[in-house]
Amino acid sequence: MTNFDLDPHRRLNILTGDWVLVSPHRTQRPWQGQTENINIGTRPAHDPNCYLCSGNERAGGVKNPSYESTFSFDNDFAALLPDTLDSESNVNDLLVSHIESGVCRVICFSPRHDLTLAEMSVSEIRKVVDLWQEEYLKLGSDDSINYVQIFENKGAVMGCSNPHPHGQVWAQRSIPCEPNRELRRMRQHFNKNDSPILIDYLELEMSLKERIVYTNKSFAALVPFWATWPFEVMVLPKRQISNLTEMEDQEKTELADVLRAVTAKYDNLFQTSFPYSSGIHQAPTDGMDYPDCTFHMHFYPPLLRSSTVKKFMVGYEMLGGPQRDITPEYSAGVLRELPDIHFKNDKICNSESL
Repeated sequence: MTNFDLDPHRRLNILTGDWVLVSPHRTQRPWQGQTENINIGTRPAHDPNCYLCSGNERAGGVKNPSYESTFSFDNDFAALLPDTLDSESNVNDLLVSHIESGVCRVICFSPRHDLTLAEMSVSEIRKVVDLWQEEYLKLGSDDSINYVQIFENKGAVMGCSNPHPHGQVWAQRSIPCEPNRELRRMRQHFNKNDSPILIDYLELEMSLKERIVYTNKSFAALVPFWATWPFEVMVLPKRQISNLTEMEDQEKTELADVLRAVTAKYDNLFQTSFPYSSGIHQAPTDGMDYPDCTFHMHFYPPLLRSSTVKKFMVGYEMLGGPQRDITPEYSAGVLRELPDIHFKNDKICNSESL
């Protein structure tokens, strides 16, 4: 019988149809490659030079209000623009393009320049969840918007140009590639089994308990069976929810609790402000029904062996397919055993109970 803890093997990503190559035996190889410079210095609670801080001036002379919790605004350097005229171009089915319209928003999680989600309280993160819901509902109600993508890039290694705690919302006419791939797989499973694929998947994971990282009454965080990134995590609801607007009040609080726990565990792993890209996948806003689509969040962190060594997606990953060394079960075990009290200030995370 194959030893999946030691032998190379492939795992199917049920959400995309892709396969990931797992090579556990490679964890013993020496590392003499790139290391990252991690800035662990302290930041001020308010930076007069930060264009996201409360009361400061942004590009073009726009001044932020003196906000005291969350704050959102149209991105001053938006990748998408509203009110563009619909137009397509096709040359022999070889050169195909079409105009894309949309809106890009920035969400400041806190007026505190020196915090991240990992160091915020449940009640503070709950305000972020509420704003996500508000943006999804407002942007999605526009007939020209068919998908609302909420995401966060944390850390300079993930391309984040400002350390102030913030995320983004891109709302656009078309459904982007990644959620669209997932939606097709969700629909196929639902048509075959009359049940949402991620609800079925979570029930199995909860019974096995091998890859579970953290749970509360409404949500579970786990390392997916098919995880590509070393400490990748997915957050799933325990009941079928297709989008943020379907969450009850307590569920929004418990989503905030899971986000606090996951991000605190990340920071505790290497005693650093752990970089990642995270985002929400949920039902499109095109007016169609999506009983097969389950709200979920992806966390894609790059760090591998320490706070300075990251996973590179190069070579085989770019030309062949995704590959990982440490198993998802190992990663989940490491994260599960870590405290969800932040290493810098346990009072923040212990100050409230659900």
